Amino acid sequence: MTGIAIVEVGPRDGLQNEKQIVDVATKVELVERLAAAGAKSVEAGAFVSPKWIPQMAATDEVMARIKRLSGVSYPVLTPNMKGYDGARAAKADTVAVFGAASETFSQKNINCSIAESIERFKPVAEAAKADGVRVRGYVSCVLGCPYEGTVALENVVRISKALYDLGCYEISLGDTIGVGAPRETAAMIRAVAGEIPVAGLAGHYHDTYGQALANLWASIEEGVKTFDSSVSGLGGCPYAKGATGNVATEDVVYSLHNSGLKTGLDLAALIETSWWISEKLGRRPQSKVTIARSRA
Repeated sequence: MTGIAIVEVGPRDGLQNEKQIVDVATKVELVERLAAAGAKSVEAGAFVSPKWIPQMAATDEVMARIKRLSGVSYPVLTPNMKGYDGARAAKADTVAVFGAASETFSQKNINCSIAESIERFKPVAEAAKADGVRVRGYVSCVLGCPYEGTVALENVVRISKALYDLGCYEISLGDTIGVGAPRETAAMIRAVAGEIPVAGLAGHYHDTYGQALANLWASIEEGVKTFDSSVSGLGGCPYAKGATGNVATEDVVYSLHNSGLKTGLDLAALIETSWWISEKLGRRPQSKVTIARSRA
């Protein structure tokens, strides 16, 4: 059976959008539960300004306290050299830089233009190469922007190629506000794959309009074999009213496993983790699979 790689982004992409502060112990346990469930890549946090993203303020503590499993990577986001230095001090083996295909979103999200963001990422990529640290690239708003609406494909291709040329081993293409549908997702993948090997692409699909799983399968048809997902569907977009979290990991794993594709993840353990973190946050899980397999 064919294998699909899952990058679990709940502890970062999910929790960073929570209004209440999530304590370090809960973050650590979430990361450890996900790794124990079989996730080989668990995004543990972000070395960003706590002024802009308060939830990520204690990433250094989280990285210091997690019990790291052999064969598991714990990536962190690093928007600049200050962030990279923090990541290295925390012994991160993988870092991520995050750009956007929308000029307005880039300004709102990281306070600079797309061109300026690439210049910021260059020293990070150079330092990471010298240190033997892997760099992953994120591109936001590949299928739509909360400010500009439709995003031109050539913009998605251009920023993706720029990140790849910097040395990013993988480019995660993000439908940040979850507005994409399967045919346009497939067209976007084909366009980017014209400049970057499809093996170097990943899908990152939010589920605002209920299209994330369909977009994931459209991407698989185009040859993509890596996807980001968030346990219990945690997350959202602080710059897009009504945007929901990344596609729920449990829903992805259920769909893939029942279609004969391997992920290496334990669905029962994911469902238990989904209930646990949802209770910690005072809400019901956003995963349809988890709700269907109610504890009752």
